[in-house]
Amino acid sequence: MTPDVLLDLARQALDTEARALHELRARLDGEAGVAFTRAVQAVLACKGRVAVMGMGKSGHVGRKIAATLASTGTPALFVHPAEAHHGDLGMVQPGDVVLAISNSGESEELTGLLPVLKRQGVTLIAMTGKPTSALARHADIVLDSAVAQEACPLNLAPTASTTTQMALGDALAVVLLDARGFKAEDFARSHPGGSLGRKLLTHLRDVMRSGDAVPRVASEAGFGEVMSEMSRKGLGATAVVDATGALLGVFTDGDLRRKIEAGTDLRSLSARELMTPAPRTIRDDVLAAEAVALMETHRINTLLVTDAAGLLVGAVSTNDLMRAKVI
Repeated sequence: MTPDVLLDLARQALDTEARALHELRARLDGEAGVAFTRAVQAVLACKGRVAVMGMGKSGHVGRKIAATLASTGTPALFVHPAEAHHGDLGMVQPGDVVLAISNSGESEELTGLLPVLKRQGVTLIAMTGKPTSALARHADIVLDSAVAQEACPLNLAPTASTTTQMALGDALAVVLLDARGFKAEDFARSHPGGSLGRKLLTHLRDVMRSGDAVPRVASEAGFGEVMSEMSRKGLGATAVVDATGALLGVFTDGDLRRKIEAGTDLRSLSARELMTPAPRTIRDDVLAAEAVALMETHRINTLLVTDAAGLLVGAVSTNDLMRAKVI
């Protein structure tokens, strides 16, 4: 096959899956939307967990949906239907919600569990492409994930159908997340590892410079002392404080360049005369991610950190945040 033919087949597959998603969205304006709302309400009312089930490719999708639900505030787990026949059904308890996924709705491993699930009194939500299937007929709520055709040229391999299942599961998780008032801090608690956890969980006081590492000079300090403190602490800036430690201003490398360009005679000036008063600061009890956002918004490389009383307690630079892998 030529490269043009290969790319054309790829475009056709993507077009088919895109159409399936557009059709799925359009169905939410009708009865499918009513069913989706009922499913959300059932999960919100659930006192237990959401047990997601599915065989084959639907099972792979189900694992991802269960993981997404669990990480966004909805307790969930995946239960393999075949293993459920041999003891794992004990994971499902009365009061749980079962989300059973099957494009055909006739998977024997799933349909064979229906009598037991009904006796347990769980709420059964079926996600299927066949609303008249056995799974759909026995379900309390049916989420229609039907597709006109698969992206597979043979119209056999689960492709567009698994895409709609995944998207419908994501939509369910996102709506539930918002309905629960789930926040970034909640998300971080279920993602403590990796860069995401570091961004959302790291507090500024854990990465900022403190004590003697914070460059500071008294307001009456001369230009030479100001430059010496900046060089010694290597932050490219120094705070200017009064006798109580309260922050008065800041003097940065950028301020130095601007004053030189303006022809200012710096040697006779005090820190109070050199500084920029009322600099941007941040509290020490916030998340480091807030410092990142503030620095990006105002295009600054250094932030001075104060406590609740307005006293200087630290400083942080973009390099500090990068070393902590918050950026």
